[in-house]
Amino acid sequence: MRNAPQVIGMLGGMSWESSAQYYRLANEMVRERLGGLHSARIVLTSVDFADIEALQVAGRWDEAGHLLAEAAQGLEAAGADLLLICTNTMHKVADQVQASIGIPLLHLGDATAQAVTRAGLTTVGLLGTAFTMEQNFYRDRLTSHGLRVLIPPSHDRSEVHRIIYDELCLGVVREESRQVYRAAIVRLVQAGAEGIVLGCTEIELLISDTDSPVPVFPTTRLHVEAAVDASLATRSNV
Repeated sequence: MRNAPQVIGMLGGMSWESSAQYYRLANEMVRERLGGLHSARIVLTSVDFADIEALQVAGRWDEAGHLLAEAAQGLEAAGADLLLICTNTMHKVADQVQASIGIPLLHLGDATAQAVTRAGLTTVGLLGTAFTMEQNFYRDRLTSHGLRVLIPPSHDRSEVHRIIYDELCLGVVREESRQVYRAAIVRLVQAGAEGIVLGCTEIELLISDTDSPVPVFPTTRLHVEAAVDASLATRSNV
């Protein structure tokens, strides 16, 4: 007989545009691996991103962490065996969330760094929200795996951040914005980046491998792959 896959807990809504990709990708990956009508075992909670974004801007990260911790506890109570925070930026409070629950939190930064390392690269450029690019919580997680992390110059950081919040989080995908990102990627490559980390889950709505002269690392897909790996690890003959 086979053990049932573990239930993936998804803490989403930040924004729901990328959370929808998490849900779709998890189900597609499980179907590809198991075939037939198989789908992923998921419990999903979706917070109101307007509340979270206001706390981000105000620098009230402890309060934001408390909101996510409460949501994570709800996922655990609903039967989740492991947890994904479906956003890069809110991994700033990952330790606070993990401390509030008894199930493992799969850290997005770890999944990304492991993929970069498997590719044999050591220096990456990081695109994301201003919080992710400029604060230490995410870059330090990548550097703890032995990676060197480059961030764009100030103007590029400002534009990358603006496009995320004003466009991608609202489901708006503009060719002009794609060109802004392509130019930022080129400058990172010129500075020594061997690969580009798409360190915001919404960026994958805009940028793919074809937009970069070096490999890109899509953090949403990598995070989901890690979750599906963990979920299906229990599904073995016994």
